[in-house]
Order: sequence, then C-alpha cells, then structure tokens
Amino acid sequence: MASSLVFCSWIIFMVMALGTLSTQTEAARAFFVFGDSLVDNGNNNYLATTARADSPPYGIDFPPTHRPTGRFSNGYNIPDIICQQLGTDLLLPYLSPQLTGQKLLVGANFASAGIGILNDTGVQFVNIIRMFQQFEYFKQYQQRLAAQIGAEQAKRRVSEALVLITVGGNDFVNNYYLVPFSARSRQYNLPDYVKYLISEFEKLLQKLYDLGARRVLVTGTGPLGCVPAELAMRSTNGGCSADLQRAAALYNPQLVQMIRGLNSKIGSDIFIAANTMLMHNDFISNPQAYGFITSKIACCGQGPNNGLGLCTVASNLCPNRDQYAFWDPFHPSEKASKIVVQQILSGSNEMMYPMNLSTALALDSMTMT
Repeated sequence: MASSLVFCSWIIFMVMALGTLSTQTEAARAFFVFGDSLVDNGNNNYLATTARADSPPYGIDFPPTHRPTGRFSNGYNIPDIICQQLGTDLLLPYLSPQLTGQKLLVGANFASAGIGILNDTGVQFVNIIRMFQQFEYFKQYQQRLAAQIGAEQAKRRVSEALVLITVGGNDFVNNYYLVPFSARSRQYNLPDYVKYLISEFEKLLQKLYDLGARRVLVTGTGPLGCVPAELAMRSTNGGCSADLQRAAALYNPQLVQMIRGLNSKIGSDIFIAANTMLMHNDFISNPQAYGFITSKIACCGQGPNNGLGLCTVASNLCPNRDQYAFWDPFHPSEKASKIVVQQILSGSNEMMYPMNLSTALALDSMTMT
C-alpha cells in the first residue's frame, strides 16, 4: 500500500512537472540541435550546396506561410515538435541573420543536411557544415551569448539546455553504400565500419560534453533500407534493402552500448539514446494502425515508390500528407515526426535508454532553479 502511494505521488509529480514546462523551468531553458537533414531547419539555405529544401513543395504545410523554410519536411520537423512540447519558440538556424538579441537565449539549430559522423560523408554536397564545424559554431554561439548575458550566465544556460544530436544515417547512405565499391567499403567490412563509426561518434559526444552540454538526446538511425529511395534503388525481393537494414541493425544496439559506457565513464546519465529504428518500424510495418495509407511510397517524388531524385514542383505530390509516412524519398512526413517525438517523450526503456525525455525533463526540473 505504501509503495503504491509513493508510485502515485511520483506519477502526480511527473504530470505536474511536465504540465508546467512551458511556464516555469522550460520557458527559460535553451535548446540546441546538431546533425543532418532530419533536423536541419534552414542552415543549408545560406550555403552553396545542392542539399537544400528551399523550393516548393517543401514547407507546403508549414504555418503560416506554407512556403519552404529549409526543413526537409512538408511542415514541422522533429526539433520543431520538441520545441512545441517544451513550450518554447521554434529555433532559428545558426546562420540566420535574425539570430540576435533575445533570440539567442532560446538556443540555436546548427544542423546541416548531408553531413555525417565522418568528414568524408556527403562529399558530393560540397559546402555543408560538418560536425566539427557545427561544434565550432557552438563555441562561437557561446561567445556571443556570454557577450550578451555574461560568461557565468552563458555557461549555466548551456549546461541547463536540452541538446539533440541526429547523425549517422548519411554515413551509410551517402558514404559506405553511396556507390558500389566505395572507398569506405573497400577499407572496412560492414561490422568493422560500424565499430569505427561508433568510436568516432563517441568522440563527438565527448566533445559535446566538453563544450558544456549536460542533457543530450542522441537518436539512432531509422530503418535505412525501408525508405522509399532505397526501395526504389536497391529493394531486396520487393522489400527493404537487406544491406542497409543489416547496417542499421548492427549500428543501433552498439550506439546504446556506447552511450551506456560513456555515461558510466562520466558518472551521470548525460546522454539519452533514442532507438528511432524501432520507432519507425512500428509505422513502417503497420502503417494503417497509425492512419497512414502507405509507408512504401513517398508523398513527393517520382519513379518507383516516388523514390527517385529530389522532391520538386515537377514531382508527383499527394493531396493529403497525413496519409503518408514519408514526405520525400528519405524524410518522414510531419505526422510521422510527431509519432517519433511522442515515443521520445514517453517511450519504454526498449525505445529510450536510460529513460524517456519526459522523465529526464521532470528530473531536471527538480534540480534547476
């Protein structure tokens, strides 16, 4: 009976803590985003690169303009939806000239479409912000923030921030499997390449910690072989690409294992692993259960599965984006992203290690003042 009361009290506290995110702690909490096109919200618009989402029909459902913003989505992407859950303003891209004054206090998005864990990933896109440069910009951001609110307050703001890092998929799609007999595939067999990626990713996460991040959400890769682009180009017997699915199946468990070790070394659960492969698998294997009519065909595209080339004004375009799990050949629709964020917030330990984001935010609200 006593333990039931304690459990109920904890649940009540969680609900109260989360209910006040937007009005108390989280209103003051900064949010930083690093990674690739899954989380880029327009940095590449400022760069001379083909990895851009700056023309219609991108942004067709983005309010209020319904115009392209640089997000690889029909509307909101994962960072936007997390911002909505936190009750904070949407982040600006770090390269945006509008990121000044009070807007600096909200945080910033450093992500850049096409990049990977490795610097040689996405070389075909030429001018993109690789991870080391994203971290350089983060340092630059902290200097700008310190000039505005003082070094001590800036340091505290960063340490109390929520950080999201989404990177890794391009290291397979736009590197190892980009072309037959790629340089990396000649250098490593797949299991060794995955180990190499994980070891390099660990260095990036340690660097993020060294730069002051203390609550970091790390997403794994989705089911890489099941996106419409791969179904169109390298489907195995009409199904998902076996090679890319094997890559994701090797990578994601090792990512969790690495994060467990890193947290143990630091002595605190700084890093939270989100198993986005499992999250996507749910609506890819049973799209109808989530209100989708298909998870195999992109809403916007051309060729088999609408999976070839870019999403452009000349592409096939579905009338109802909410019925499609994939917006373009590689990226989820806004509705699919909302499902992923819900899992990040409240998913089980199978989905989220060592805890889901709601639990982490509730714990943080107890220690922040």
